[in-house]
Amino acid sequence: MSEDDVKGLTNTGLPYDDMDSKVVQARNHALRQCRRYNFLVNSENHYKYMILRDLFASMGENVYIESNFQCEFGFNISIGNNVYLNHDMIILDCHEVTIGNDVYVGPRVGLYAANHAEDPFERADHVVYAKPIHIGDRVWLGAGVHVLQGVSIGANSIIGAGSVVTKDIPENVVAAGNPCKVIRPIKYKDREKMIKDEDKALLVE
Repeated sequence: MSEDDVKGLTNTGLPYDDMDSKVVQARNHALRQCRRYNFLVNSENHYKYMILRDLFASMGENVYIESNFQCEFGFNISIGNNVYLNHDMIILDCHEVTIGNDVYVGPRVGLYAANHAEDPFERADHVVYAKPIHIGDRVWLGAGVHVLQGVSIGANSIIGAGSVVTKDIPENVVAAGNPCKVIRPIKYKDREKMIKDEDKALLVE
């Protein structure tokens, strides 16, 4: 099975047969590797990241992935440095899924690059199409967040727990809801005040 062969079907943005033999083979391989990883974490508390490094397109340093992780193929996933993925993370990487640096992800979060055909007869014939997902640096996804295909989330932004993200979210905002909408900008003044207070404390000490 060639990764390029599967990418040639899934990463075009065009409809493809989700039950194509190459697609099924790649999916089953990822399933087996994820089960190996999760078994070692749950049974031996052994986080054997080499299993996932071999599966992913790329994986940075200081990445922590909790148990019950699942992905579609793995080879479309790129993860930066200092990333924490909590329990029950699901990534349907039928297209490229990129997670930046210093990203926190809560439990039971899903990134879904795939979608089934709207036409019921095409859907019955296993027709699927996929679009990429991009999570920027220093993003925080709260518990139970679902990010749909084609969505980009800008750097530093926070997505509130339980949100369903159907459209792009800009940088430096707090967003939440179903569908997810921007609530307010990040309060950098609060951060500046906190830093000043810390500096004062250091001078006193």
